[in-house]
Amino acid sequence: MTVETYKTIAAAQIAEFKDKGSRFIAFAYPVETVAEVKQYVDALREQHHKARHWCYAYRLGVDGMQFRANDDGEPSGSAGRPILGQIDSADLTDVLVVVVRYFGGTLLGVPGLIHAYKTATAEALSLVEVLEKNIEKTVWLRCEYPHLNDAIRIAKQYQGNIVQQDLQLDCRLTVKLPLATYEACVAAWQQTRQITLFAEVPQED
Repeated sequence: MTVETYKTIAAAQIAEFKDKGSRFIAFAYPVETVAEVKQYVDALREQHHKARHWCYAYRLGVDGMQFRANDDGEPSGSAGRPILGQIDSADLTDVLVVVVRYFGGTLLGVPGLIHAYKTATAEALSLVEVLEKNIEKTVWLRCEYPHLNDAIRIAKQYQGNIVQQDLQLDCRLTVKLPLATYEACVAAWQQTRQITLFAEVPQED
């Protein structure tokens, strides 16, 4: 069965967990790129410069294949992996969670750290609004101006999102289609015999 949707979060959220004087502040963010991850982590390091650790994990992409778990100086496997584990338990992607730790003077040991990072992350993710989004495929199409209305009408009929258009005598559209309606929409365009489709960006003539 083909997966046609994925789950992510609508907006940033914060939660805090305390244990033996240490504070674990979890920040959850919707992200789409590693560059965004770096921006958020760097910003938190600056805002919370007196903290001891800035541990984080993220998972990216509709297939969830791009991910990282960072312990940032905590014992190996005691911070990043518990954070990532909670992201995965919630079945989320395109999500970053950073847990900022202020040390309280008492060592928690590896089991205590795992519990703290896991709990702080779970608290933050329990507060977020979860969005279910369509997995989309991009189509590039070309048609003469008189057939533009047909091209757009068919795109909208199949929940297509027109993300770019170049309207001249030779019109070009970039359309994102939900995976669930992709084949039916492509077939409808092809039936007009007036619309040329491309699976990747066409080269300029």
